[in-house]
Amino acid sequence: MWDRGTTSTELAQEWQQAGVSASACTVRRRLLEDGLVSRRVAKKPLLSRKNTRDRLIFCKRYRDWTAEDWGKVVLSDESPFRLFGTSGKKLIRRRQGERYHQSCVMPTVKHPETIHMWGCTSSKSIFSQPSRNSLVTNNAFSSMIEQLAISQVITKWPREQNIDILGPWPGNYPRP
Repeated sequence: MWDRGTTSTELAQEWQQAGVSASACTVRRRLLEDGLVSRRVAKKPLLSRKNTRDRLIFCKRYRDWTAEDWGKVVLSDESPFRLFGTSGKKLIRRRQGERYHQSCVMPTVKHPETIHMWGCTSSKSIFSQPSRNSLVTNNAFSSMIEQLAISQVITKWPREQNIDILGPWPGNYPRP
């Protein structure tokens, strides 16, 4: 089995070593004819044995639950969102010598402000709101204290309301 990350130029070189004369362009055409299109690689969390075991335990614990049982569940999570810039890669097309041309650069800041959104969903509704004091400052200590306070409020409230917590929730769980 060949490595799917091998470029068409590398494949053409391998083919030539095997006695098949073909250019990188010909290799690309043949791959396209076979339905193999070049795309960004999908990312998937690497699961440790512990992650795998914890997921299996979780699934077995709740495997007999009915739709009615799951209808009583509220799922929640918190995610950070940058207020400036992007956290992902952006591709552009440029000519040689245009690397720093105004149309070819993306402005960045060293410590972008971030807002943390908390949300929850159930079979009946969806709710979200920015976390209290959500703008993160450059001061790491105050940010850490803020996050600790938020997490304590989020974990304390269900206990005060006599709400059962599913768990333990397996780490590194998949996102939809």
